[in-house]
Order: sequence, then C-alpha cells, then structure tokens
Amino acid sequence: MAATTGRASWLAMLRFTLNRLVRAVITLAMVSLLTFTLLQLAPGNFADLSAITSGATMTAQGQRDEVISGFTSRYGAEIPVWQQYLIFMKGAVTWDMGPSYKYPALTVEEIIGNAFPVSASIAILAVLLALAVAVPIGVVAARRRNGWLDNLLMFLVTIGNSVPNYLMGAFLLIVLVGGLHLLPSGGWDSPVNMIMPVIALAIGPMAVLARYVRSAVIETLREEYVTTAIAKGGPGRTIMVRHVLRNSLIPVVTVVGPIVASLMAGTVFIETMFRIPGLGQYFTGAATSRDMPLLMGTTLFFAALLIITNVVVDVSYGFLDPRTRVERQKA
Repeated sequence: MAATTGRASWLAMLRFTLNRLVRAVITLAMVSLLTFTLLQLAPGNFADLSAITSGATMTAQGQRDEVISGFTSRYGAEIPVWQQYLIFMKGAVTWDMGPSYKYPALTVEEIIGNAFPVSASIAILAVLLALAVAVPIGVVAARRRNGWLDNLLMFLVTIGNSVPNYLMGAFLLIVLVGGLHLLPSGGWDSPVNMIMPVIALAIGPMAVLARYVRSAVIETLREEYVTTAIAKGGPGRTIMVRHVLRNSLIPVVTVVGPIVASLMAGTVFIETMFRIPGLGQYFTGAATSRDMPLLMGTTLFFAALLIITNVVVDVSYGFLDPRTRVERQKA
C-alpha cells in the first residue's frame, strides 16, 4: 500500500513537472512574439539612430552599410517580417542569433556569454548577503513577536523594501565615495568594486526574505511537534535549529530562486551607475540604439532565466516537502 502511494505521488510530480515545462515553452514563445512585435512597431531603427547621434558622418554611413549588409546576408532581401521572426527564433533555439548591430564584431550569444557571468556573480552575492542578514532578523522578530524589537525590525525592513536599488546605490556613492573616500566610484577591475553594487542589490531582497522567515518561523512555532518538544524541556537552541528553523526555511526556497533570477535580469541601473560590464548594461545600450538582435536575444535570455528558475523551484519544493506531492496527487 505504501509503495503504491509513493509511486502515485512520484507520478503526480512527473505530471506536474511536464505541465510546467509545457507552460514554460508557451510563455517563452509569447514573450518572444510580443517583444518582436513591439520592436517592429517602435519608431526608428539602428541605422537612422546611429546617423543622428553621430551627426551623419562617414562613420554613421559605414555603420548603416554594415547593418544592411549583415541583415541581408542573414535574412535575405525583401523578406517578410513574419519570416524574419521565424529565422531569428530558429537561431535562438540553436544558439546562433547572429551579430549585434552595435557591436558587429561580436555575436549576440558571445555578448551574453561574456556579460552574463558578471551580472550573475553580483546577483548571487547579493542574495547570499541578503540571506545572511534576513534569517537572523526574521528569527529574532518571530521570537519577539509584537514586542518593541519586532516592531523596530519590521519598521526597518519596510523602509528597506521601499527604497529602490538605484537610490540605495546613489546613497552609497555619496557616503562611501564622496564623503568618506573609502571605495572607488565604479569599474570592474578589483573585488572592492563589488561591495557597493552587492549591498545596493541586497537591501530589497533582504527585506522580503526577512518577512518570509518571520512568518514561517511564527507558523512553525505553532506546530504540535514544536510545542511537544518545548513541553519536554528540550534545549531552546536545539529546538530552534533542528525543528523550527529547518522546517521554516523550506518556504523560503520558493522565494530565493526567483529573487536570484530577477536580480540577474534587473541589474540595469546598478550596472550603469557603477560602470559594470554586465548584461544589463548591454541591454540598455541595445534598447537605446535599436539593436534588434541583441535586444531580442537578451530579452529572451532574461525571460528564459526567470521561467526556468520558477520551474526548478516548484519542482525542488516538491522534493523538499513530500506533503506537496500528496497535495498535487489529490489535485
């Protein structure tokens, strides 16, 4: 009987995983179609904008000729828009999206491969810093629930959640660079350059995670097995670590994954502010110059990153908490 129930729960997880994968593919296709359509409807193109920004010099003319030549060689002359979309999507699936208009010496996939590790390293460090601070704050606030310390911590968390990362970055620049002269203003040639971007990106997730940890710990403290352990006179630290904190962190897993993915895709302002050669800065340049291959490629990459992360988190949550497999089996 137990083996049958276990097999049924695993089959339910497999159906759930396949369902999420199908939904992920459909969502990514819709994002690509919407992005391509909006780019086609947007006024201007790369050649026209490069001519305007450079004063219609011979360099601008060379850029226009190079863009036209590259477009014709990849898509053909007088090709319909819908065929351009299909050709680009074929290249996206095979990881061959062609050269960038703004950086013709580089392909879109080369730019993503070179710049994404920079954005990813900042995002991962920011989430690790956020977790290191948020977990103790959430636990302390939960144990002092409705007390003055809980109210003070939640007040600070609310402020942290309300401050945009670019505003926090500007504040750090004013204090640590302009006022105290402790850190360089930007760049990417030393580990020291990572301090301010990581802190600026970590404040928002720190506030969100602290609230999640607090709520999860409060809910776990109400469980019967915790009440029983306390009634038996078990050591408080052992109960908190082994019973309360261990089970409270399971719901946090569902939040950490999307936060990491969203930070990787949302470092545009921070990378520009601190002159970091990450994917966000390339995305901004592609948007302002109408570099369609690079803009389409980075948008699809960011969308795929968010979608895949959500799928992985949902599936891993089922493995971490067997009760979810039973619930999905019943559903």
